Amino acid sequence: NMMPAKSADMKPPMHSQTMAKMNVVQVAQSNSDFSVLVEAVQAAGLAGMLSDPNAHYTVFAPTNAAFMKAPMHSQQMAKMNVVQVAQSNSDFSVLVEAVQAAGLTGMLTDPNAHYTIFAPTNEAFMQAMKENGMTKSKLFANKPLLTKILGYHVVIGYMAMYAKDVKPGNVMTASKDTLMVTNQGKLMDENGRTVNIVKTDIPATNGVVHVIDRVLLPK
Repeated sequence: NMMPAKSADMKPPMHSQTMAKMNVVQVAQSNSDFSVLVEAVQAAGLAGMLSDPNAHYTVFAPTNAAFMKAPMHSQQMAKMNVVQVAQSNSDFSVLVEAVQAAGLTGMLTDPNAHYTIFAPTNEAFMQAMKENGMTKSKLFANKPLLTKILGYHVVIGYMAMYAKDVKPGNVMTASKDTLMVTNQGKLMDENGRTVNIVKTDIPATNGVVHVIDRVLLPK
């Protein structure tokens, strides 16, 4: 009467790896709730490593819902550099033109940089030109001035400055001019003009973009 017990003992636990027919990537692929994770693994080029038959991986797998809840400003989620972010929004078309006219596209597409860009809208550019009695073609033709103005909208640092990092005080810009952050969280240029940050934390692969409602003018 020992025989039945023995055959019961022979049954391996259901979670034993001998029962598994798929590697960790295939397990994720077989469940539609991990489709974002699978895409992310493929985009990062990790599918090969995670399919290693000799490895013993423990994978903490976020569901699609978890990915949707992840903070969208995390730089890992960004697919575009700061120039592409501007190009993807028609409200920055004058800014994109200005960057091209000044020959700054190459610098701003540097994948290893950590840029903080204060991006004026088209309306902000129109207002600034009116304020200074300048046409767009006249401004774009003056490359040194255009380069200085655009550089005044760029902060280069070890890290990009997200909204939480923008503290009252002075900031040195790429144009080697000083930009002031007021206690109210607004920007003040060297001419004492106050500028509002209307949208913050648009992530890019090489920095972050904040939208402003006026063009910053250095002295």
